[in-house]
Amino acid sequence: MMLFAQQTEAKDVTITVKNNADVQRQELVEVDAASVYKTLGIGKGEPFIVRNALGQEVAAQVTYDGKILVDAAVRPMGTAVFTITKGTPKPMKTFVCGKQYPERVDDVAWENDRTAYRVYGPALQRSGERAFGVDVWVKNTPDLEVDKRYVTELSNHHKIQELKKAGKDREALEMTQATTYHYDHGYGLDCYKVGPTLGGGAPALMDDNGLILPYCYKTYEILDNGPLRFTVKLVYNPAKIGKDANVVENRLLSLDKGSNFNRMEVWFDGLTQPRKLAAGVVIHSEDTESVVLGKDMVLYADPTDNPAKQNFQIYVGALFPYGNVATQRVADAVPVDGAAGHAVGVTEYKPGERFVYYFGSAWSKNDVRTFNEWKLRASETIDALRTPLKVTVE
Repeated sequence: MMLFAQQTEAKDVTITVKNNADVQRQELVEVDAASVYKTLGIGKGEPFIVRNALGQEVAAQVTYDGKILVDAAVRPMGTAVFTITKGTPKPMKTFVCGKQYPERVDDVAWENDRTAYRVYGPALQRSGERAFGVDVWVKNTPDLEVDKRYVTELSNHHKIQELKKAGKDREALEMTQATTYHYDHGYGLDCYKVGPTLGGGAPALMDDNGLILPYCYKTYEILDNGPLRFTVKLVYNPAKIGKDANVVENRLLSLDKGSNFNRMEVWFDGLTQPRKLAAGVVIHSEDTESVVLGKDMVLYADPTDNPAKQNFQIYVGALFPYGNVATQRVADAVPVDGAAGHAVGVTEYKPGERFVYYFGSAWSKNDVRTFNEWKLRASETIDALRTPLKVTVE
């Protein structure tokens, strides 16, 4: 008698997302991709379709670490249901992406439908320019803007220089004003000052003299690039920290669709002794009062690089939802490039650990109009991180 192995019949996958909080939730949820592939009877990387309860296709993404992302809206104390089936999905809109810009001294820049960021690379460090932390680019459109800003800015530099050489200073100024990403052309701009600071959310080890500011990244690897999540790994140059001669900082950061906050995971190779580790935002001299030091967050209403003429604010901050952090101000003895100090959360970092926190921003001309709204956004984000949506897969 011949025996045949029993095969599991492929079937659709049902995702149920439960919101146990009394507030509306809108965020990405994760499910294990391997189990979904198995249930659907498809191989890794084969296409599938995600539909909501109305039967509409919704955007999804498979991440580098084997998760399927779905953008879920769930009413207070409510439930949302999604179905995954075999098939080829329609083209999706990209809400989150990033890339390196070697034409702009190796910037790595990324954005979602709320805001944009960049960190500085090897070419900038070789130039000697002192720009260390995370830069913030504000925007008031859900569309992707960063690449267009770089192209418009950089492609006109030589034309502007030619006009100046020809003595056409007025024309050069007009072209500069029309093409620079330091002016708002209706979609946002770069008006945040970084310099030799943490900027809008970078980490730094500490010693008795204060922050040991990192410089630019050495290498980068983009692990996820939309449509719903961007993830990049950054590795920094070896540094001497106390008696340790070759301490290497590693950062794994990601940004999701719809979020004002990036997730940052940081760890250090080559460190043999515990160290204080800080993360937070620079406080600028033009406004040293609009600072919140909470038990689990630091927030700041940044006045921009030209407060008198810009007349708006950039809201920045760092969140520490997982405890063991003391928030404080770290003052600079002498203000450097307009920086009066930092608002940071400080933790005791032990070798081999990975420290996770969140950093982010908003703009008073976009979806967060006041500093009070920013405080509420930060508080609700921490609540959501501590009480994630409950996801079941059948």
